Order: sequence, then structure tokens, then C-alpha cells
Amino acid sequence: MKLSSYFTALEKGIWICSMIAIVVSFVICGEVDIMVLSACLMGATGLIFLAKGNPVGQILTVTFSLAYGIVSLKCRYWGEMITYLGMSMPMAAMAAVAWYRNPFEKGKSEVKIRKLRALDVALLALFAGVTTFVFYFILKYFDTPSLTASTVSITTSFFAAGLTFLRSPYYALAYTANDLVLIYLWVSASSSDKQFIPMITCFMIFLVNDMYGFFSWRKMNKRQSLKDTAA
Repeated sequence: MKLSSYFTALEKGIWICSMIAIVVSFVICGEVDIMVLSACLMGATGLIFLAKGNPVGQILTVTFSLAYGIVSLKCRYWGEMITYLGMSMPMAAMAAVAWYRNPFEKGKSEVKIRKLRALDVALLALFAGVTTFVFYFILKYFDTPSLTASTVSITTSFFAAGLTFLRSPYYALAYTANDLVLIYLWVSASSSDKQFIPMITCFMIFLVNDMYGFFSWRKMNKRQSLKDTAA
């Protein structure tokens, strides 16, 4: 796979602008944490691969989740730490396996998109509700800052991880909702500690990438449907 021809001009532009914006935000902040910077760069890179339905994106997501969980620990965002280390990271690992096992075409690095069933939606909603309810009291016990937003983040993260595993285009919309919540959380954190300002930029970049990912998967879905029909 030649990366120069694998990505479109738009995707290359999004990736380059993402890298520049993240690096500049860290430089302006004046305190460059190499681990955090690397995590943000890997996360943004992973989203471009996810937008192509490429399992490599899931592997990069695993790495990002580990680093992000550590950053959240420093800020006492217990919900983010537990969510990413205990849910997003293992779910991304399982999704990577599922994506590798379900290529659209043999030998291709594009996952076969799966149509959601009513049962899938019902089970996701049920487990998301139970998970949110349980974690609300856990987060409250640990006196988590921005409790309501942190709880909402649990819900959006669960839907995003679940839809990713199910190979649905709507995973990107769930991550978009989660990005908005995380932007709010890191704005709150940066009001008392400027070292977290780059995290705001990071999730704004993620927001743009996830929105592109949804439209990319919609196009993939139409193309795959046409090929299946023709076959």
C-alpha cells in the first residue's frame, strides 16, 4: 500500500493541517509533553485511517487510548481515564481483529460495512444506559470534576466504541458527539492549568476528522452496496 496514492488530496490536506495545528498549539503553550504530543499526533493519524475503513486506525487508537488515559489521570478526570483504558482501548483492539477478519474484498485494507439491526441499536442503548448509570456513582464517589459532562462522555464513548466494533458509519457521529463533550471538559481544565490547552486543539482536530470520517464511510457504503448488487 503506497500511502502517497492511498489517500486523496483532501485527506492529505486534512492530515497535514491536523499535524501542524497540534504541534503549533503545543509550541505556543510553551510546555511540550512529548508523550501527550505523540498521543495527539497518533490519534489524528489514526482517524484518517479509520475514515478509510483501515484496521491500522484501530491499532493507532489503542496507542492513543493508553496515552490519553494517563493524561486524564493527571487531570483527575477519572471518567476519561477509566473509559479509555477500560473500554475504548480494549474495544479498539477487538475492533481491529473484527475489521481484519471482515475485509470488503480479500487482500484489501477496507472493512466490510455492516448494516445495523434494530436489535443492535436496542442492545447498545440498553448497555449504554446501564454503563452510564453505574459510572455516574463511581465518578461521583471519586469527586470527578465536571461530573455531568464526564458522565455524558461515558455514554458517547460507549456508543462510539460499540458502533466501531459493529462496523457502522454512525461510529463517526458518536465520536463527533464525544469530541464536543471533551472540548468542553478540556476548556474547563485549561482554565486553571494552561498546559491542557493543546488538548482543546487536539479534540477540535478530532472533531473535524470524525465529521469527515462519517461522510467518507457513507461514500464507502454506497460503493460497497453497488459492488454487492453487481456481483
